[in-house]
Parts: sequence; structure tokens; C-alpha cells
Amino acid sequence: MQDKVSLKEKIGYGLGDAASSMFWKIFSMYLMFFYTDVFGMAPAVVGTMFLITRIWDSCFDPFVGIMADRTKTRWGKFRPYLLWTAIPFALIGILTFYTPDFDEKGKIIYAYVTYSLMMMIYSIINVPYASLLGVMSSDRKERTTLSSYRMVFAFGGSLLALWLIEPLVTHFGGNLNSKTGWLYTIIVFGIITTTFFWSCFILTKERVEPISDEKPNLKEDLNDLLKNKPWWILLGAGIGALIFNSIRDGAAVYYFKYYVSSTVSYSFNAFGENFAMTPTSLYFVLGQAANIVGVIAATPIANKIGKKNTFFGAMAMAAVLSVIFYFLGKEDVLLIMVFQVLISICAGCIFPLIWSMYADSADYSEWKQGRRATGLVFSASSMSQKFGWTIGGAATGWLLGYYGFQANVEQTAVTQNGIQLMLSILPATAAAISVLFILFYPLTEEKLETIGHELNDKRNTAN
Repeated sequence: MQDKVSLKEKIGYGLGDAASSMFWKIFSMYLMFFYTDVFGMAPAVVGTMFLITRIWDSCFDPFVGIMADRTKTRWGKFRPYLLWTAIPFALIGILTFYTPDFDEKGKIIYAYVTYSLMMMIYSIINVPYASLLGVMSSDRKERTTLSSYRMVFAFGGSLLALWLIEPLVTHFGGNLNSKTGWLYTIIVFGIITTTFFWSCFILTKERVEPISDEKPNLKEDLNDLLKNKPWWILLGAGIGALIFNSIRDGAAVYYFKYYVSSTVSYSFNAFGENFAMTPTSLYFVLGQAANIVGVIAATPIANKIGKKNTFFGAMAMAAVLSVIFYFLGKEDVLLIMVFQVLISICAGCIFPLIWSMYADSADYSEWKQGRRATGLVFSASSMSQKFGWTIGGAATGWLLGYYGFQANVEQTAVTQNGIQLMLSILPATAAAISVLFILFYPLTEEKLETIGHELNDKRNTAN
């Protein structure tokens, strides 16, 4: 079996997550702000909406995985979804940021419907995309490399989105509260994501076939997943890591607008225009650039000390740095940026590792049970990631409401302190929970090597 993946194919695979991550990052960092300050919804209402719609969406992921496992086309199981779903993904994203002139109840209904559809279409394209990692190569180091490419491009896409989002909204609409500015900006990103998804479809290839050709059995697939101890541990670690990121990301815009309140701006030229970058944008851009550094560092570090140890060290350091972040004052803008870089490097190490480890858990299940259900494993993993994002996103809205936040007015000292906590102590707690889970992860590098050799022998025998 050919396990080596060409550079062109690695780049193609990375483009898929660059597309997903543009919208994901815009949602995680700006959607709460868009709903409260642009669309005019109460933060607690938005938090509840995030909880309800994301729980449904998270539960929807396994159905997509089951469907993908049973898909048979001349292009494979997972790649066709990149072709079929790219345009609907862009169109529904645009509708999510459209602001019809409805009353309060109408706005809530519209937000529920469009956001629910967006999350469902995200699952339909992203679960098969994630599952593709498990069938492009059976070599575990090659998978880690592929996952690193994926994450470099993911953070690169996020970096591009965060670098341009505020300047484009301001360019099209005049200010960050412009409804027209947001709509036209998302149209631009929709065109980019469609191009990237189609490029990923064209440039990638599925290689790994199941040992057994027996027809998939849903009951047995689910039973295998329930018995997969490494997957359950990754579930807990992944949820903790996503809560860590989603609370920090969701509160950052409020942190700068209502706590730091810096009037400094940074200018650059693009598209023949002079754009001003706010401290918020700089904070986000530095974070994404630092994430890329972490992603690049993850593979050589993991190859040296193992995936588990790398995950543990990075998440533990992120927790400690986040606690220190609480003690930074609003005037310490330089230190705020420095700590954002350090924390983001740690966070960047996590995500290529966890997706590679999910692929390892799929191998473990096949080795243990003699059956492979890659789509189900990755969809259930995606479900866990979304649960973490769901909890973090809902908590952001609820916490803002709890601390007395009111949009577009000066905040009280209690509210400002609450926003500080949401950038520091609260995400640090989630990071600590992730560290506790990963301590019990059983798939050492030696164990994975044994599993890989035995599975390859069985595949060679079957062929």
C-alpha cells in the first residue's frame, strides 16, 4: 500500500480546512458580537440559541459520519462531499449574516433557522473532510504530518479572515456595526471557501481500505465506538480544549471594546486601499500566527517525545499562562499581545495532535474489533469538539448576561472584571480538565507501532 502523500496532496488537504476555518473563526470570534451589537439580540438569548442549535448540530454529526461510511462513488467515500456541499456552505453562511428588518421575535426565529442550517451544512462538509485524514494514509507519522498541514492551513485561513474581517466590514459599510458591511464581507469569504473546497476535492486521494469487505452494520459500529477507551479519553480532552478556546475567542472582542478601550490603530495597504487594524484585530491576527507556529512545532516535538506528552505539556502551559493573563491591566497592551502569542502557540500544538490521535483511535478500534468505521469515529469526534464549542459559546453569552453586560454602553467594574475572567481564569480551568483527561490516554508510540504493523499485515494478507 502506498502510504506516502505528495506535497501537492498535502497542500490540497490543507485547503479544505482553510475554507472551514474561515467561517469557524468568524463564528467563534465575531458571531456573538454580530448578534448583540449589529443584529440587536440580547446576549443571554444568543447564548441559549448557541446551546440549543449546537447540541442539535453536535448530535447530527454521527448521522453524517454514518452516511459517509456508506457512500460509494468513483471519487471515494468522503471526497464527494467537498464537491457537492461547497456552494450551499457559502450561501447559508451569507444568509446567517443577513439582517432582515424583523421585530425582536422575528430576529430570534431567523437567527435560529439560519444558524441551525449553517451548522448542519458545516457538519455535512466538515465531517467527511476530517474523515478523509484516516483514509489518505495508514502511516501514523504521515498522518501527523497531514494533520499539521491541515492545521497550518486552518490557522492560515483563520489568519486571513481575522486580518481582513474588520477592515472589509468597515470598507463596505463604514463601521463595525454596519449590516451591509457584514453581508458583503461574508460574500467575499463565501467565494474563497468554495474555491478552496473544490481544490481540496481535486487534489486529494483516498487510499486506505477496510480489512473486511463486509457490509457496514450500524449496531456493531456503535458498539465498537462505545468500547473504544482511547476515543473516550480524547473526547474529554477535546471538549476541555474547545471550551478553553471558545470562551477566550468569544470574549476577546468585548475585552478590547469594553475593558482595554484602546484607540490606537495600525494601518496597512491592501486592494489599493488603506486599512486600519484595531487592537482587537491585531490580537486575533497575532493569535492565529502564533497558532501556526504551534502547529509547525507539534510534529517534530511529537516525533521526539510522543503525542500524549506533547499534548499534556502544551495544554498545561496554556493553563498557567492564562492564569497569569488575569493580572494584566488594561494599560498593559504590549504584555497582552505577548501573552496572546505564548498562549496561542501552546493551543496551536494541540489540534494537529488530537485529530491525528483520533485517526489512531480508529486504527485501535479496527485492530481490536476487526472492523473499521472511520466516518463514525471522526463524526463522533467532531461531535465532541462541537460540544466543547457549544458549552464555551453558550457560557460566553450567559456569563456576559450574569456579569450585567449591556451592548454599546460603558460597562460597570463588575462586568469588566467578568470579561477579564473570561479571558483568563475560566478558560484556564477548562485547560486543566483537558490535562487531567490526557493523563489517562493509553496509546503510547510503542503501542501504536505494534498496532500499525499488525493492521498492515492483515491488509496485505487480505489483498
